[in-house]
Amino acid sequence: MIDRSATDVATDAAPDRCGRSSPRARSASSSRRRAVAAVAVLAAALGAAGALPASAASSHGPRDAVRKDVERLVTDAKFPAALAATVGRDGRARDYTAGVADVRTKGKVPVDGRVRAGSNTKTFTATVVLQLVGEGKVDLDAPVEKYLPELLRGDGIDGRDIKVRQLLQHTSGLPEYTVHILKDVFGKARHTYYQPRDLLDIALKHKADFAPGDGWAYSNTNYVVAGLLIEKVTGRPLAEQLTERVIDRVGLRDTYFPGVGDEGIRGPHPRAYDAVRPGARLTDVTRIDPSWGWAAGQLISTPGDLNRFFSALLDGKLLKPAQLAQMRTTVKVPDGFSQVKGVRYGLGLIRTPLSCGGAMWGHGGSIPGYYTYPGVTEDGRAATVAVTANREPTKDAFAKADALVDAQLCRK
Repeated sequence: MIDRSATDVATDAAPDRCGRSSPRARSASSSRRRAVAAVAVLAAALGAAGALPASAASSHGPRDAVRKDVERLVTDAKFPAALAATVGRDGRARDYTAGVADVRTKGKVPVDGRVRAGSNTKTFTATVVLQLVGEGKVDLDAPVEKYLPELLRGDGIDGRDIKVRQLLQHTSGLPEYTVHILKDVFGKARHTYYQPRDLLDIALKHKADFAPGDGWAYSNTNYVVAGLLIEKVTGRPLAEQLTERVIDRVGLRDTYFPGVGDEGIRGPHPRAYDAVRPGARLTDVTRIDPSWGWAAGQLISTPGDLNRFFSALLDGKLLKPAQLAQMRTTVKVPDGFSQVKGVRYGLGLIRTPLSCGGAMWGHGGSIPGYYTYPGVTEDGRAATVAVTANREPTKDAFAKADALVDAQLCRK
């Protein structure tokens, strides 16, 4: 889910590594560190799958600067596989791969292969909520209680005080549930199916991070509630709404919401890996029940489809102008949420400054075995990178992946 928590998930979080600080500004980075620590301890419960490849092995894509950057994610950053999709200033789409899809068989990485998209799911969920706002069915500044009566009750938690906008913006103060699931995610929880209400019940056992509107903290719980709101207002399943309102509308042919009990990944995909710590032997975590990500991080997609989705979103193909403007209205986030200074969070959408000036829009996602980082610009450039590890195999490995996106969007 995001950010770089082992959730992304769930979830991601950037995004979605998503500790207590002051009650007014709980830092997302401390939550992410807790999540990562929990996963690191428990990943050892699984058997080792093999060692990181020593070189880029096979690679694919034009022989240009992007291809070299992608190959370095394998040779230098030591990710098992790296995939990238770009849309340049000329409007041409290009795909790149490096590494191996399977560290045991050394199979080739599929071009634009499917990966778990983690917290990029949040942008899809926020898009549907904002579509309902545009249809007059949801009011962003109405309390959650209006749509989900008596659902949110707990220590410092009251749905009558939390606005719909605050869910999408991570300013509700709702506590994070994934850090508790992650304590066993590579044990029993790895193959456990969670109902959305199960996830919420875990969160509601804990005290609110802060009063609604009094701080900012990345919490996957916000998007579980947003998913429940979508189902209550439409009377239909979340998966159907995401598919019909977003995925099918913009022709995302390789993106889907896994069904109940679906632990695999359909279609061509590189295998997913995790490790106890940087440099440790790899664990294959390709098969996992992603229900704990749900509206916050369950989607499967490809780098190319993520480019198409975020580009279509910014082009106004999914939201009316008023709702797109609301989505792009951002708030400051605490230091430590991202390694890039000046990152701001909108309604399920992140604005990240580019090194060359200007900014990109996207989200990011992290879930056991995969990390994805997409970005698009106002003038139509796009880049997404995906790597097949949720633990940094070397120091600053994720920063190197993020830098690839920045470099591509800044190339002239």
